Amino acid sequence: MSWKAVHRWLGLTLGTLAVVLGMTGALLAIDPVQQAWEAPAAPGDLPVATLVERVTRSVQDVEEIRRLPSGAIVVFSFAGDQPQASYVDPADGRVLGAWHASALPRWIKNLHRSLLLGDAGRWGAAGIALTMGVLCVSALVLLVRRMGGWRRLGARVRGTLAQRIHVVTGRVVLAVLCLTSITALTMSASTLGLMELDPRPEPEVLSVATGQPDLPGAQLAALRSLAVKDLRKLTFAGTTDPEDTWKVAMAQGQGWIDRYTGQMLAWQDATLAQRIYDLAVVLHTGEAAWLWAVVLGLVGASVLLFWWSGVVIWWQARRLAPHITGNSPPAEADVLIFVASEGGSTWGFAQTLQDALMRGGHRVHTSALEHFQTTPATRQVFVLAATYGEGQAPAHASQALAQIAKRSASAVPVTVLGFGDRQFPAFCAFAKAVDQTLRTQGWPALLPLECIHQQSGQQFARWGADLAQALGEPLVLEHVPRVPPTVALTLVARQDYSAASGSATVILRFAWPEQGPGVRPRGHRLTRFAAGDLVGVVPPGSAVPRYYSLASGWEDGFVEICVRQMAGGLCSTHLLGLQPGDSIAAFIRPNPSFALPRGRRPVLLIGAGTGVAPLAGFIRRNDRHIPMHLYFGGRDPARDFYFGPEIKRWLEEGRLATLQTAFSRVPNGGGYVQDALRRDAERVRALVAQGAIVRVCGGRAMAQGVAEALDEVLAPLQWSTSALKAKERYAEDIF
Repeated sequence: MSWKAVHRWLGLTLGTLAVVLGMTGALLAIDPVQQAWEAPAAPGDLPVATLVERVTRSVQDVEEIRRLPSGAIVVFSFAGDQPQASYVDPADGRVLGAWHASALPRWIKNLHRSLLLGDAGRWGAAGIALTMGVLCVSALVLLVRRMGGWRRLGARVRGTLAQRIHVVTGRVVLAVLCLTSITALTMSASTLGLMELDPRPEPEVLSVATGQPDLPGAQLAALRSLAVKDLRKLTFAGTTDPEDTWKVAMAQGQGWIDRYTGQMLAWQDATLAQRIYDLAVVLHTGEAAWLWAVVLGLVGASVLLFWWSGVVIWWQARRLAPHITGNSPPAEADVLIFVASEGGSTWGFAQTLQDALMRGGHRVHTSALEHFQTTPATRQVFVLAATYGEGQAPAHASQALAQIAKRSASAVPVTVLGFGDRQFPAFCAFAKAVDQTLRTQGWPALLPLECIHQQSGQQFARWGADLAQALGEPLVLEHVPRVPPTVALTLVARQDYSAASGSATVILRFAWPEQGPGVRPRGHRLTRFAAGDLVGVVPPGSAVPRYYSLASGWEDGFVEICVRQMAGGLCSTHLLGLQPGDSIAAFIRPNPSFALPRGRRPVLLIGAGTGVAPLAGFIRRNDRHIPMHLYFGGRDPARDFYFGPEIKRWLEEGRLATLQTAFSRVPNGGGYVQDALRRDAERVRALVAQGAIVRVCGGRAMAQGVAEALDEVLAPLQWSTSALKAKERYAEDIF
């Protein structure tokens, strides 16, 4: 069973009980904090003998002095026949007020320690503590895998809200939760009799009456050498038994003191088990350290957040679980599709491919990559492989690569399609490894390896067009992902451009709807979005959204995008035909990997054509005047200098520090944007050396050219785009 399966099923089956222990633990953490605020602590260097002298001056018939874990001093005595317990000020022995045991209901402690089930419940609580330990270990393994290695544990977390909450919370509190699990098991071992703290019997010691009166506590020599900071409990010698001794319990052990001579009659050092137990109590409860108790309380409460986000993640994965319809038996299928998917979304693309092939008359069978094989009926094989973490295989396909390497190749073409995120240095690394293994084994391919960025439906459709041409048959891949609720956005302004290529381009500005109960779709958040996020537009006659990078944020009060007419493009044709007052159905999809981090590090913005849109949005909201440097590439400044007037105004306002342009279709225009980077190499190197953040937006060829140019420019610094990606300083938005 994989670590992921262990983590999932332990969390789902015992998660509710873990929440109970976490929440009750958070409530119990109040106790050390309350104690720390109720009375002053004794000075650490105060001798126990001095404390006894001060206490006995103020309190009559003292029987016991305790030093609470908080450091406060409590005296137990009798007033007549009535026992009483009082806080005292160790500075002068003055009584400060009555001491009471914890005000928290005892049933909360019983619920935390034994689930209100007595001894059986104590075993149950110990089992849950063990479960929490296993959950912590599995969580650490999964966290390292998800983030792409130990060095990236502090990297930005991507994914759904529940995934981000689960991972970020885990990064913060995982170590403390693991510690509380270990300490809980240590304490349970003692409670359940599995670990004996001190198997030694108490020594039989008596005070020998010499006819002399008892020495006052302050004159007991043994007490003068003991510090109050180590005191646990001091029991006075009984007044009715002349042979009774003083008994003192310290952090280092316990001793018995002669009441007449003040000498130590016997001493027992604390056992190793006792010391371990005492440390476990402090670390588990926060006793003696109220700030640590606050931390423990917050961590205990976080278990509820873990459980909730974990259940949501499980439910989301369950909804995305593969449900392939129309599968033919493998022995009868002429096309086999094998899938490797961590979150389940790749199976949706496989279903789309299968449906399209079936419409063309093929018999298709789709299964997981670990079942890779061919049959005599097989004519084509497709592998759709997602990458997890730092180039790893999805959990279910962890052994698939080794299995493929053992199989003998045949003449059947095997085509690999990768899915990943370009923001990770190991983009589609698993798909590349699968493709390399297949080619090394001698398997032919119908098409070269293609890598899909962020589950792009448009890129998948383009790959489908190439596949149709290679197969020599009609094939349309229109992947329909689950679309969130949409809202109607009304066009309020448009700015038209006639590009030199003949393709029209337009900047569209939509009003963002007022936030009222009548316009907020259930479960959909409208109030927050930022430049660089994506707006999904669902055109009439299609269920497939097209995504456009936003040139505005929610603070601007409008949604702005830059759209170029695509040949035969359903959505771009629809958008370019809009007039003010017309509406579109749209939704927001966050794109956190492209967002700018907080801070004042310089920013290098590189865009070409309509790719300048999100970069313009960054500059528009640069109210703090962070040094931003824009490299803009186009064809003709008279036709496609998008956002030109605004960019010039932002320069004047200081929102943009510098502007470098390159126009490829006019004399002396400067060529391409990568040429501008090479010409400006010295300044680019200086900015990167200062810690600059780099954002690139535009077409795939442009992004590849920019990456190659930057690698050349940064070589003297021993930097590269891959190194910048690893430091989360370089991100692309490619279309």
